[in-house]
Amino acid sequence: MVVVGAGQAGLAAAHHLRRSGFEPDRGFVVLDHSPGPGGAWQFRWPSLTYGKVHGMHALPGMELTDADPARPSSEVIGEYFARYERAFDLRVRRPVDVRAVREGAGGRLRVESSAGVWAARALINATGTWDQPFWPRYPGQETFRGRQLHTAQYAGPQEFAGQRVIVVGGGASGTQHLLELAPYAAATTWVTRRPPVFREGPFDENAGRAAVALVEERVRQGLPPRSVVSVTGLPLNDAVREGLRDGVLDRRPMFDRITPDGVEWRDGQRLAADVILWATGFRAALGHLAPLRLREPGGGIRVEGTRAVADPRVHLVGYGPSASTVGANRAGRAAVRDIRRLLAGEPAVAA
Repeated sequence: MVVVGAGQAGLAAAHHLRRSGFEPDRGFVVLDHSPGPGGAWQFRWPSLTYGKVHGMHALPGMELTDADPARPSSEVIGEYFARYERAFDLRVRRPVDVRAVREGAGGRLRVESSAGVWAARALINATGTWDQPFWPRYPGQETFRGRQLHTAQYAGPQEFAGQRVIVVGGGASGTQHLLELAPYAAATTWVTRRPPVFREGPFDENAGRAAVALVEERVRQGLPPRSVVSVTGLPLNDAVREGLRDGVLDRRPMFDRITPDGVEWRDGQRLAADVILWATGFRAALGHLAPLRLREPGGGIRVEGTRAVADPRVHLVGYGPSASTVGANRAGRAAVRDIRRLLAGEPAVAA
């Protein structure tokens, strides 16, 4: 058995493998390309403190307690994941780049990596999205004389002092960037393809189930998954209310082209800018699975539960409806339950 990725989904899956009687290094291996524990959290900008994180759900079997809300989330969660790996003796191998998964001998999957090759009867893919930032393309983009960067490259607001910044994207990252940048930047402008939808009041369990069901339906149809936040809306907390009141979150429709000095709309309106910050989300990092030809004509991988319909040996956790911290925990448990039935206890072996 091979688990690819050691973020929330991968660690949850490894935990359930341990509880089911599989032994690290003998029954399964966990391969992670990151330099240290923490999954994608370790790469988040320092100003994203733990107190600003929306809905971090504890890993199975160990609560995250007494975390300082003023500390960077990268530090808090990185240390928590490291404690978790030690406590359950998960023996994550890193940094290991999984380059390709293809059909192997004897009905096994051949997992090719920078640390060698494994042959496994089943694979749990938990690679998340951080390695696949989505950059939209707009006419004139290559002519822009300012700086363009993605959320994945954002290191905090201080470097934008005195600059005119356009933030593109209607998700949580976009609003967080704008609220942080406002005290530093000379001017900020928020543009999105669709008007943002703000969610007021508590997000209860029924609402959560309904949102996940919408994402899950796309996955069942073999379409690329949408993020859960795209169907839940943005939480209307005190900081967001203040940003709306002060005009920081005064959204404009998407521009039509990029000019050397800024952006332009179809009606001729222009806006000068020094920086375009693309808070446009991420796509599932699944390039290593390409040799298995799992993608459907719609562009996504059709999944039932966590199983890839095109190859039931492959389980996707942290994908589509399980792309949340609580969803990742549940998906890890479900994947292990299915794999136990498939494998009947047969371990992964070195190729």
